[in-house]
Amino acid sequence: MAKTNAGRFFEDYKLGDVIVHAVPRTVAEGERALYHALYPARHALYSSDEFARDCGLEGSPIDDLAAFHVVFGKTVPDVSLNAVANLGYAEGRWVKPVFPGDTLRAVSEVIGLKQNSNGKSGVVWVYTRGFNQVGEVVLEYVRWVMVRKKDLDAPAPDTVIPELRAAIPAEDLLIPEGLDFTHYDFEQSGEPHRWGDYEVGEKIDHVDGVTIEEAEHMMATRLWQNTAKVHFDATFRPDGQRLIYGGHVISMARALSFNGLANAQMIVGLNGGVHANPCFAGDTIKAWTEVLDKAETPAPGVGAIRLRLVATKGGEPFALKGEDGKYAPEVLLDLDYWALMPM
Repeated sequence: MAKTNAGRFFEDYKLGDVIVHAVPRTVAEGERALYHALYPARHALYSSDEFARDCGLEGSPIDDLAAFHVVFGKTVPDVSLNAVANLGYAEGRWVKPVFPGDTLRAVSEVIGLKQNSNGKSGVVWVYTRGFNQVGEVVLEYVRWVMVRKKDLDAPAPDTVIPELRAAIPAEDLLIPEGLDFTHYDFEQSGEPHRWGDYEVGEKIDHVDGVTIEEAEHMMATRLWQNTAKVHFDATFRPDGQRLIYGGHVISMARALSFNGLANAQMIVGLNGGVHANPCFAGDTIKAWTEVLDKAETPAPGVGAIRLRLVATKGGEPFALKGEDGKYAPEVLLDLDYWALMPM
């Protein structure tokens, strides 16, 4: 009996499969320090226990995207070890904040399958939930990934493409218990702009850029225990390049968005996301945002704002797609999310 695990290939997935992922991960303060070392992340709620307590929380949570990466990393050996590429996300919700000392684990269900026309790969859709140490869901999302076939003669499964909502309705967003922005400190947060200062349709150029380094990408991907071969093994791709983990691009773009959206504090919904083009070491990431929607919430002083975050590797800001409807070659990421902001 083989002791090693080569990972699942496309023909190994069956609709309805439930996969319990190894290995649970206790998140400590070091997670925050490493995250802030890797990205220029400085939203106040995730940087200061005192600021977070003044906003009604027990202390400063771990960055929402850091929690996402931990849960995502749990799923990689079972879902995307043999992936060609991670394609997109939908119906994501941050259910409860993650605090230092919490232990996270993940469970996924296969909800869709479609073999590609070339017969060499296929797309797998999974619904993933992250749990804490007391069994509470902290995060849930759907993602789809293109996975290689090992046996090219394996029959194609029946095509099942899940119906996914274009966006999480604002009323379905879950606001952390106790969150209160009534006495929000705009001086300490870094910018004076509040929920009412943003208009639907407004676009914000975040100005700054960060060049992706091979070493930092490798450190980040190891930190999340993401074992996908495309990120580590330079022989896995025909061009001999290691693909930058898409989550690395997401976190970098979110951190860059501080300049103009410093008060978009907590991410609570992931409506959709596309990794439009591959990213490699040496690319310089810049970002811009479009305001898509706004909504009030029942929490005191807290508004929800829906944002489209676009990461690019050059080109003019606000360019997205060509006349053919395809993403411009410099666009790396198109992410649609809900954040919480003081009103």
